[in-house]
Amino acid sequence: MAYNEQLNDRLREALAHLDNVEEKHMFGGTCYMVNGKMCIGVMKDELMCRIGPDRYEEAMEKRGCHEMAFAGKVMKGYVLVSEDGIRSTKDFRYWINACLEFNVIAKAAKKKKTK
Repeated sequence: MAYNEQLNDRLREALAHLDNVEEKHMFGGTCYMVNGKMCIGVMKDELMCRIGPDRYEEAMEKRGCHEMAFAGKVMKGYVLVSEDGIRSTKDFRYWINACLEFNVIAKAAKKKKTK
């Protein structure tokens, strides 16, 4: 299934003012790397947010938010947010800001060694 390109365009525009942002295609959608770390993206019709484990329970209380599972494994610290949770600009900005705040303290994935 293709991902929501309108949502991706909205996200790309919201991140355009930042330095060090890279758009990558993964998870069947798009992921935005900020400072070399996975930050936020689009999976199918939902916003994929890396908010960290400390904010996870709070986030799960928000409208349209649910756990992110990939390959059958729940990804603690990541959530998916449906259209209901990002309809307003205020709600959309909440999720972007939550991801950017965590990005400051997030660890980058270990680089794979090439043979």
